[in-house]
Amino acid sequence: MKIAITGMGIISAIGKTVEENYEALLQKKSGISEIENFDTLHKEVIKVGEIKMTNQQLESLLGLPASNSFSRTALLGAYAAKKAVEDAQISDINEYRTGLISATSVGGMDMTERYYYEYFENPAVQKYIRAHDAGDSSHKIADYIGLKGFVSTVSTACSSAANAIMLGARMIASGQLDRVVVGGTDAMSKFTINGFKTLMILSDTFNTPFDDNRKGLNLGEAAAFIVLESDKVVAQQGKKVLAYLKGFGNANDAYHQTASSENGDGAFLAMQKAFAMAQITPESVDYINAHGTATPNNDLSEGRAILRAFEGNSVPDFSSTKAFTGHTLAAAAAIEAVYSVLAMQYGKVFPNLNFKTPMKEFDLIPQTEVKDKEINCVLSNSFGFGGNCSTLIFSKN
Repeated sequence: MKIAITGMGIISAIGKTVEENYEALLQKKSGISEIENFDTLHKEVIKVGEIKMTNQQLESLLGLPASNSFSRTALLGAYAAKKAVEDAQISDINEYRTGLISATSVGGMDMTERYYYEYFENPAVQKYIRAHDAGDSSHKIADYIGLKGFVSTVSTACSSAANAIMLGARMIASGQLDRVVVGGTDAMSKFTINGFKTLMILSDTFNTPFDDNRKGLNLGEAAAFIVLESDKVVAQQGKKVLAYLKGFGNANDAYHQTASSENGDGAFLAMQKAFAMAQITPESVDYINAHGTATPNNDLSEGRAILRAFEGNSVPDFSSTKAFTGHTLAAAAAIEAVYSVLAMQYGKVFPNLNFKTPMKEFDLIPQTEVKDKEINCVLSNSFGFGGNCSTLIFSKN
């Protein structure tokens, strides 16, 4: 099974266009900084991948009226989805059977935590009550791009966008849709900061994926969408294909609510399933965009899973790009799907920033500089709480 990717849109801490994100990756320009957009007790304690635009600036960018009820999650998602549709040169979104599948974990929490105590007393902010629901952001994104077809929301923690991409591909492969706008969006909120702080996996400095001295992750906010289209649409419209989604896999190691199994069982199974669907051997992979959250548990578990999947001695170049954007939760796999396509388009392995000391448990060294390389196949991992592990395989042809 191969599904064409014909458009991409993204907004993250390192840029609000695909081009800006690519340049930041090349220049090793991280978007990790201190929190500026809202107040929190942890403001000067942790670092995050924050988009330096206010909600008002995003509303203006989208041309929304002051009466809108968009949460920040919906604002980011609407912008990225619109850019993806434009990049795919779609003039009539409803010309073919088209769907939108959007991933989110935060939903409208940013507005809920801001106005919760005002809801009974201030009618002006009651419009945000409905915006709390995760599905509300998806429908707002669909309405914004004019989509009248199928709309769905996926929320499987940090693998959400990967599973949204998978669902979209399945719906095209089964003949239910001709094209799907798929991806994810999550905004920064006190809720997620407090939650991850409670788990004691936030770093007070820049995150260091796969480093022996890693201290934890930097939360990020972002949105990214890609357009998947069937062979029929590509042929009929003579579409330019950016890349193909060649295979994918999903598994659950059922180990712990917030930790991966010691040997990366779920991650290993997800990669195995993706290889089988793509009908390739591990040797065909030129680059791995690792999940690489810089938490003690994830990097050890993922590293062991990669060694198992690639049989120890044949691990290709790999890196985590989360030191650029932070961990963008439900949006992460969509962000990294865009980066995976860029890696193939321009023949670049993107650097794993901040790495200094190899992990003592195994001999895996991520790529720390931009590397020129012919890349025809990229494997991208995304693993979520609850043990939900997903792997996507992208190819040039």
